[in-house]
Amino acid sequence: MSEEFRNNQDENLEENGSVYHYNYTNSESSNFGKSPKHDKDLRKMMKRAAAIALAVALVGGSFGAGSYVSTHYGAVAQASETESESETEGTEASTVATASAADGTTYSVQEIVANAMPSMVAITNKGVQEVQSYFYGQTYQQETESTGSGVIIGQTDDELLIATNNHVVSGAQTLSVCFSVDAEDSDDLVVSADVKGTDPNHDLAIVTVKMSDISDDVKSKIKVMEVGSSDELALGEQVVAIGNALGYGQSVTTGIVSALDREVTVETDDGNTVTNNMIQTDASINPGNSGGALLNMKGQLIGINSVKASATGVEGMGYAIPIDTAMPIFEELKEIQSRDIVDEDKRGFMGIKPVDITSEAKQIYNMPSGAFVYEVTNDSAAEKAGLKKGDIITKMDGVIISSAEDLYERMQYYAAGDEMKLTVERAEGGEYKEQEFTLTLDEKPESAKTSTSGQDMQGNNGQNGNGQNGNDQNGDDSEGESGDDSMQDPFSQIFPEYFRR
Repeated sequence: MSEEFRNNQDENLEENGSVYHYNYTNSESSNFGKSPKHDKDLRKMMKRAAAIALAVALVGGSFGAGSYVSTHYGAVAQASETESESETEGTEASTVATASAADGTTYSVQEIVANAMPSMVAITNKGVQEVQSYFYGQTYQQETESTGSGVIIGQTDDELLIATNNHVVSGAQTLSVCFSVDAEDSDDLVVSADVKGTDPNHDLAIVTVKMSDISDDVKSKIKVMEVGSSDELALGEQVVAIGNALGYGQSVTTGIVSALDREVTVETDDGNTVTNNMIQTDASINPGNSGGALLNMKGQLIGINSVKASATGVEGMGYAIPIDTAMPIFEELKEIQSRDIVDEDKRGFMGIKPVDITSEAKQIYNMPSGAFVYEVTNDSAAEKAGLKKGDIITKMDGVIISSAEDLYERMQYYAAGDEMKLTVERAEGGEYKEQEFTLTLDEKPESAKTSTSGQDMQGNNGQNGNGQNGNDQNGDDSEGESGDDSMQDPFSQIFPEYFRR
């Protein structure tokens, strides 16, 4: 992700077929509450970015600075012939519509926005990424910041539950949310947040905010969003999209339901693809809108805005995850134990070297998604629990693990001595079988504490020489640049011939 655009590709829809890629553009960070000077700088940078990218930008996701800015996907779909868009920037709630939509009453866009805005948040994600310099292929760490949107969908005595996209919170070292209400003290609007759980396969996540961190004034004004049914939608039905477009703060666009059950395929960072059925709309879904709300004219949440396809000759193709697909996943994620990020020197040590599973390896060896265990350290927590080389970790305490990066991110929430339950797929007799292991994390060895390269399961991201994420328990870089062919295909030495398709 060293280039100004991670993929830096000039491509069109025909070249991609039915698969879109996550796309990153370098832009200004969150603009919520910034001065006009920041807005002017943003517009200049956006014009420069547009001149470089040109053909395809998959927009509608998170928006930010450093190289991690927007993350979106889409699928080839017939462009809507009718496009109806209207945008109102910076709309904030001043009144709340009190009538219930349960009786089938529909409202004006203005009433819907006023009623929904207290349930909307802007999300800021700060993290660190590996960047390759232009000199001698060296890498260095760079701070990143991106913004997205979220919807308040639940509340307990202890925490507020916010729905968003997985790509909005992916890679976060710190998260904060900004509430969309008027407060007596504007400083009360921004509070820290944590990731409760994610489902990368459906691009969904739950973020939590401690109720104790929210002022009484803000508590009295925010509320849980009313949820409707996406199964009841009809083609041509009017919808309203709300989200933190371009990091400016909440904005509103309108449109119609252009298509239902539209298959949307994305190529993820690790080279794999996932396909989901989405609602297609011609309401504008721009960078920063991901995780925001798609509402029906009753003011009910019927989708989580996710992506927009943008290419030469293509307009008005935004996508949202149907709420009837999302809510069962959100209900599962709500049950995951909330955890705070642990200080780096106190984080636990598992004792494995995980790598990503490439799409080629999946096809050749018929492998499931997850973090592939390339190596297990002797006498480590992982070995004591029974993990073996060749296992694929798919869940950690119920949280889906789709890649080595997912594993690294979750390890930020575990301290030495913490117990965790791992769901693992193990190759047996030519097929994978699910097993569960419980382990207690060790303290990090001195080599891991002092390591500045590789990945030592302490939550610091590193990369080995072939571009796969690695975890070297000795603190050394993995072998990608050494000419060792074993890491070019770390799976070949694990599986006998009968695993090959």
